[in-house]
Amino acid sequence: MVDQPMLAQLHFGREDAERDVTEGLLLCGGFLSNAAYRGALSGRKMLIIGRKGSGKSAICMQLMSDGEGGHRGGKVLVTPDEAAGEEIRRFELQGLPGDSAKALIWRYVFAVHAARHLVDHAKGAHDGGHKTDSVKALGRFLKQNGEAPGGGGRLVERLAQGARGLQTSLALEAFGVKASVDLAQSPSEGARAARQLEIVEQGVARAFEDLGCDGVVHPPLLLMVDQLEQVWSVEPDSNSMVIGLLLAAKHAASLYGRSVRFLLFLRADIYDSLSFGEGDKFHGDELRIAWTEQALKDLALARARASAGEELTEERLWKELFPQTVGGEEITSHVFGRCLPRPRDAIQFLNLCQEKAWLDHERDRITEADVAQAGRQFSEWKLKDLTSEYLVAHPFLRNLFPLFQNTGYVVTRAALTRRFEAAAETLHHDFPAYANALTLPGIIDVLHGAGFLGVRRGNDVVYAGDDGLPVQPHETEFQVHPCFRAALGATTAFDLRRYEPQFADARIASGNYSPGASGSSSLNRDDRLLIQVARSCHSILAQVGRAVALTRDVRDEITLQVSRVLGEANRIPPGAAASAGVDVDDYLLTTAQYFTGLAAELRDCGLEESTGVGDVARRMEEEARRLRRSAGGSYGSSGDSSGY
Repeated sequence: MVDQPMLAQLHFGREDAERDVTEGLLLCGGFLSNAAYRGALSGRKMLIIGRKGSGKSAICMQLMSDGEGGHRGGKVLVTPDEAAGEEIRRFELQGLPGDSAKALIWRYVFAVHAARHLVDHAKGAHDGGHKTDSVKALGRFLKQNGEAPGGGGRLVERLAQGARGLQTSLALEAFGVKASVDLAQSPSEGARAARQLEIVEQGVARAFEDLGCDGVVHPPLLLMVDQLEQVWSVEPDSNSMVIGLLLAAKHAASLYGRSVRFLLFLRADIYDSLSFGEGDKFHGDELRIAWTEQALKDLALARARASAGEELTEERLWKELFPQTVGGEEITSHVFGRCLPRPRDAIQFLNLCQEKAWLDHERDRITEADVAQAGRQFSEWKLKDLTSEYLVAHPFLRNLFPLFQNTGYVVTRAALTRRFEAAAETLHHDFPAYANALTLPGIIDVLHGAGFLGVRRGNDVVYAGDDGLPVQPHETEFQVHPCFRAALGATTAFDLRRYEPQFADARIASGNYSPGASGSSSLNRDDRLLIQVARSCHSILAQVGRAVALTRDVRDEITLQVSRVLGEANRIPPGAAASAGVDVDDYLLTTAQYFTGLAAELRDCGLEESTGVGDVARRMEEEARRLRRSAGGSYGSSGDSSGY
């Protein structure tokens, strides 16, 4: 509707690339070119690796499009479903290891797709090219093996047919070969299949050469494989399926040269789990998708403009439609800091903010309350999504979350050790097959690799993807990612006992008291004791400020609680304690008890002494003793009351 406010039109697109093509913004200005896309488009990289939701399929859909930004030549997208994946996983050849056998079936898929492309391409782009002997041979081969263009059925059916042909004999008469005679002397089933496939591949390569399709006169054929995670499991035959794909693409890229370009889109956890002898040969082909906060911000603006109009400026988006700050934090830092660094998360969070404001409340701008409410729901989504993302590789992941519930989001190795020891027996009982992984170092590695835990390095907290270094044995301080804190109830840095005010603040603040009508300006005893509380707070805060090696969030949490004590003491006007109903002696003893308990929590938290936490705890204990001595004097005490 034209008369609707801009917020009603604002939308950041669909979170899955397949729907975003047809219903969303991907091909309407909502795609942001990045290094992975440029590497894929240029042909410099063959492996595009990223986490779930990082934009792999968006790049694939963009390249498949016919518009600006799409690949200009022929293109084929292979997305195996479960049935096709099962066909590949079960494919075996006597005399060949699993990786090599599955490489052959992938090579067959690539050869058939290239042959089908060539037959069609020769008719349309090469005058009389379809009459070339090599092209006619491909046409006959495809027809004899049920692979003719326009037919062949689903991928699983073509795979089944190809598998049977490789395991028995393909119809190779089109290439002048009678398989039953010419291949009879092959020493094994695997050798016979390899020889048959070589004949087919040579026929394809010859046709490319005869037509002059070397990627110069015409853009190369682009062959892409995506969504392999739909058919992957942690079983060895699944790993062989992926390794076979890598080996096949490497072989075919070398064989067909510039005539065919290959792109494989792989989820990072799948690729990183592979171990095979030729793995080091693929490093030059790898390109990992990485998103910075600025890149996500640029993507959000591009998608916002695609939905609401080009007149939407960055300033209007983040200062008018969204609140400028949330809880004192700049809006983009708040939003993107609570997302894992990938487009899907950002799109979901931003759309949720818009829905809370417009759909739920019919507002024309998003408020802080809308963002906060969206953040809580988004956090719950992401905790569930993390479980689903790693369900195959780490089915126990969900059972680790209680170790972090309703506590501070800063956790030390010592504290995590205590929590894990209490849960280890149950975890081992419920997941006996993963007992080797369910150790303290094991779960730290899993949680860090999944992006759930960051590790403190210097003054920074590093999450997976920020650098390639895994958690080191000497590293002892971790943080739950902001994305998951609300869902876990871990909304404060440290699990410190919150200071609860002891007085009726409203009564004191309202002036509902009757100070003594003394003309003297001298302080009475209650006033001096309250000043001592304030001095103790300032002394502790100064020590906290000197503990520069403490994580900022922990330092802020300690400062917050001590400042609560200071704020309460400062709200009592001189001479007004008694009339306000304040028992100052009891107040001092209760405050001392709070500081002593706080010091014990800090000593028990497991933070390294080098952070300065020990000095802060000692200062709290010293000030607690000083307050007890001050209060104890009113009871005739000799001074130091060591207990309470």
